Amino acid sequence: MTDITPDIRLVVLDMAGTTVADGGLVERAFEAAAGELGVEPGSAEHAEHLAYVRATMGESKISVFRHLFGAEDRAQRANTAFEKAYGDLVAGGLIAPVPGAREAIEELAGGGRTVVLTTGFARVTQDAILDALGWRDLVPLTLCPVDAGGRGRPYPDMVLDAFVRTKAAEDVRQVAVVGDTSYDVLSGVRAGAGLVAGVRTGAHGDEEFRAAGATHVLDSVAGLPTLLAEER
Repeated sequence: MTDITPDIRLVVLDMAGTTVADGGLVERAFEAAAGELGVEPGSAEHAEHLAYVRATMGESKISVFRHLFGAEDRAQRANTAFEKAYGDLVAGGLIAPVPGAREAIEELAGGGRTVVLTTGFARVTQDAILDALGWRDLVPLTLCPVDAGGRGRPYPDMVLDAFVRTKAAEDVRQVAVVGDTSYDVLSGVRAGAGLVAGVRTGAHGDEEFRAAGATHVLDSVAGLPTLLAEER
């Protein structure tokens, strides 16, 4: 286990798969995006694209579509269709907090730590999730790729933006980054965070987390307050 700075002051948490259980809505919304560009369900192309979407969970969605569809206008069409479909599913009540996530966030904040929620989705989708869960006032700052200059994970930009904006920590080693994908982990490692944890409630597992440089692996974000208490 990697030695970490004991006094974590800023906690940067991913949303879908980490603090929010969406039951595979990303893949369902991808169906709409693929259909917008004429990719037929059941085709080899569709299967290949879906495999890439699964492998890159946590990455900025527009970046994923740029890889899949090439030309910017096609990528933007796919992204718009994806965001609309995902938003409709959210509005239909198909998401919920990961068990214990809200309580963990409140416990962290109650202990004097600042918590920031981040996502690879667009702002309109992030806001729809926050509204659906009643989380608008849960944390002082939420970030999506555009808020950090347009680069999402695996770049460190959102983590560093949270560090700069909140001024909650004096050193990046006082930052904890937690997510359910290797992209979350890699963004934390690249930002120099003192604690970078993968959680087993989403897209990736222990092997991917360790390969990306995770310092810890947790069953759920609900275990984070206990981990931080133990590290003091």
